[in-house]
Amino acid sequence: MSGEERAHTLRYRWVVLAVGALGAGAFNSLRMGLPAISPELRSTYALSLPEVGLAFTALSVGVLVTLVPWGLLSDRIGERPVMTVGLTGTAGALLLAASARSFGALLAAFTLAGMFGASATGASGRAVMGWFPRRERGFALGIRQMALPLGGAIAAVTLPALAHHGGLELALHALAGACAGAAVAAAIWLRPAPPLPAWQAARIAAAHAGEPPPTRDPRAWRLGAGSALLVTAQAALIGFLVLYLVDVEGLAPGPAAAALAATQFAGAMSRIVAGRSSDRAGARLPLLRRIARRNALLLAAVAALVALGTPLAIPLALAATVSTMSWNGLAFTAAGEISGRDRAGVAMSLQNTIVALGTTVAPAVFGLVVASTSWALGFALVAVAPALAVVVLAPLEGDETARNARRERARRSRPPGGDGPERLSTTTLGGSPA
Repeated sequence: MSGEERAHTLRYRWVVLAVGALGAGAFNSLRMGLPAISPELRSTYALSLPEVGLAFTALSVGVLVTLVPWGLLSDRIGERPVMTVGLTGTAGALLLAASARSFGALLAAFTLAGMFGASATGASGRAVMGWFPRRERGFALGIRQMALPLGGAIAAVTLPALAHHGGLELALHALAGACAGAAVAAAIWLRPAPPLPAWQAARIAAAHAGEPPPTRDPRAWRLGAGSALLVTAQAALIGFLVLYLVDVEGLAPGPAAAALAATQFAGAMSRIVAGRSSDRAGARLPLLRRIARRNALLLAAVAALVALGTPLAIPLALAATVSTMSWNGLAFTAAGEISGRDRAGVAMSLQNTIVALGTTVAPAVFGLVVASTSWALGFALVAVAPALAVVVLAPLEGDETARNARRERARRSRPPGGDGPERLSTTTLGGSPA
């Protein structure tokens, strides 16, 4: 490979990252932006509040039932066809939703949109993982994870204005256009990562020989369980921060919503910082567990200050919200590295499936606890979840240390001549064993 070809290949990984982030962000603009147009949704179909919630649930159900199958398909046929077909299907389902004449038809269309849109999760993560080396993977996947709240924030700002001028139909058409654009980008610019040298591929295969697939790997389920505990606090704070600031601290709805938007932006940036820090450390799990400890301490402090009735709880609650958003990229990266590049699609999809279950349950439980007892007890309860995550994730830290040691031994014993141009994909494009 010539120097010019090598430079082009190195630059192209950023194109893949941009396309992966665009696909993930486009679909998440639907998941996080739909609540912003819930008033139009309610008035268009004359819905009750439980029916509005059912519309959101229909989308989530579609995602949950297809995440792992899409991940398996990504590992089998590659990311480009999965993201292209999946996001095209999402756009089509949203067009059906825009033209739905009954609530039942709307629910069916939202479910279909979730089923197709789930394709972007594992496929985009797998694409980024394949193009970036381990020493940059946390940073790259942190950017990909940042696209999720960023896409949601953009949708939350733009969709209400579109719905105000053109009704629910125009807002859904805009979401369809975003997904269609991401599908076109995937079809044009998403490419498979350069193949590994035969000797390197053989060593990676040997490193994962005898390991069960991610769906039967206890480590993948343990990571998912720890992540579900971590997302409990995240979902509770994001879902109820505005209500807490309004009902308890006396803020007006506008400033309270602005505070939530600020924490979401800061949380998105924190995912990049966490990813870069894990790259420098050469490990994901130690930082993931430190964040879990920090979240537990912050939430416990918020609970104590709320119980005391002091306004000092406000900045601490904002800091806790940002902190609870910082870990996602680390867990997503760890999921792919535990299972290896060839099975990263299903591993990342399984991880997101388990996290999605936690995201679905946590707000309802937190709201019930607060309504039955107090805000202080609600915050105290969610503080327990990240504390438990520290314990659940502990064995994976030792497993990661052992995998790093094997990787280092493999690096030191590479065959003569292994530093030539044929090693481009290994040294620069993510070929080291996961």
